[in-house]
Amino acid sequence: MDAVEDDCGAIGSGGLPVAGARLDPFRLSIIVPMFNEEEAVDPFLDRLLPVVAGLAGDFEVLCIDDGSRDATVARVLARRGAEPRVKLIALARNFGKEAALSAGIDHAEGDAVVAIDADLQQPPELIGRMIERWREGFDVVACTRTDRSADSRARGFVSRTFYRVFNRIAEQPIPPETGDFRLMDRAVIDALRQLPERNRFMKGLFAWVGFRVTTLPYDHIQRTAGASKFRFWKLWNFALDGITAFSTFPLRVWSYLGFAVAILAILYASFIVLRTLIFGADVPGFASILTAVLFLGGVQLISLGILGEYVGRILVETKRRPVYLVRAAWGIGSDAG
Repeated sequence: MDAVEDDCGAIGSGGLPVAGARLDPFRLSIIVPMFNEEEAVDPFLDRLLPVVAGLAGDFEVLCIDDGSRDATVARVLARRGAEPRVKLIALARNFGKEAALSAGIDHAEGDAVVAIDADLQQPPELIGRMIERWREGFDVVACTRTDRSADSRARGFVSRTFYRVFNRIAEQPIPPETGDFRLMDRAVIDALRQLPERNRFMKGLFAWVGFRVTTLPYDHIQRTAGASKFRFWKLWNFALDGITAFSTFPLRVWSYLGFAVAILAILYASFIVLRTLIFGADVPGFASILTAVLFLGGVQLISLGILGEYVGRILVETKRRPVYLVRAAWGIGSDAG
């Protein structure tokens, strides 16, 4: 079991101390997105259930199966037979982790809601500390990775680079190394439910709604079972979704680049005119013309590609398709109990 470090402060997002106001009894909801996690279900629940049972008498563990092709659903249902507070929502297909989180947020009933992965890279034992900070009056307790030794150097570098780039260009920055592992107050959950977009970058949405936020550090350890579902190409597309959802800088930068190229063209044309007047005409070089044409053609294609990314997202939003579809549910709504 990894060591959980001390928290990093008790100051709200505005720099002001927060007064405690939340007392027992309260209901705790745990949201667990799952995709092909049959090997992780039992170890995860064996570790999680004793923790949450000691923290809140009334709790629910809301497992969201994101179209798994293995025995994840069967494993969760087997555990539900012994513990009915383990609930399950099976999505109609693999909609992605952001959609699974959204499904959990839509169905969570707790006063405090914790999102956590099933791979045990995030310690369930930290939930108690998160609840303590929530009782102090914080609306969001986000957990920040302090050790990425479980990830490859390449993945760690890409992650750090993404956070730096995103926070420089996004309208609402997100805390570096802070993922989906967090506790949210009911007011935050209700606010997230009001956000209608289909292209959902949850880290950005968590930051956008605001409220009073504090952080807790933790060590990000190796998975207990299975393998990560995020490969480089998927992470790259995920980064593009995040940037285009929360920043128009990629569109704006081409205006600046076009202006700079136009200025350079005017300066170069002035240089050609002066040289011709002073030294006479000469035969222009084929290589320089070809280089200029290829460069400008490449710039235009890149700008069209970026414009296409935003137009594609506009198309998705205008279709107004649901973020996810539920195939079956156990312990939810009319099936509760």
